[in-house]
Amino acid sequence: MSALPSPRAAAGAPASPATPLRLVPGGADPATPVATPASGPGIPATPLRVTDEDREICAICRSTVQAAIEVLAGTRPAQQLARRLDERCLAALQHRAALTRRVPCGASPTAGRLHRNPSVRSVRACRVSDDVYEASAVVVEELRVRAVALRLERSRLAWRVTVLEIG
Repeated sequence: MSALPSPRAAAGAPASPATPLRLVPGGADPATPVATPASGPGIPATPLRVTDEDREICAICRSTVQAAIEVLAGTRPAQQLARRLDERCLAALQHRAALTRRVPCGASPTAGRLHRNPSVRSVRACRVSDDVYEASAVVVEELRVRAVALRLERSRLAWRVTVLEIG
């Protein structure tokens, strides 16, 4: 005898009523409540909107850092980041990439192998205000591990990186 999923579970609702939801303010419209899992005594409820925004910021940071390291490696044009970075950050990244390309491969034993196979290992973001986040990322390359710091600010419903520091 096979158990069929309940119509409630098939519709995307929780399968059991064991996890009640509580409505708290914090939606896009301040008057619209957001459903959050009910918290125990002494544990404040946090709106789901904040965690979704945190995930979005981490995803933006991850893709931006990956692309910036690829620009330094010379495998991606810097102009692809023009929509994500502000003008000062983009100019600084282009300048650093040009300096990296000017180093001859025979100048040092590691010069030709810098920025190879970069991979973003982790990203952490911290909300500074409603329209500002600061984040850090760890990038693993063939020869080294790098730290990257970012500051993101919301401008016209889009997030832009205003500070990008690659260690």
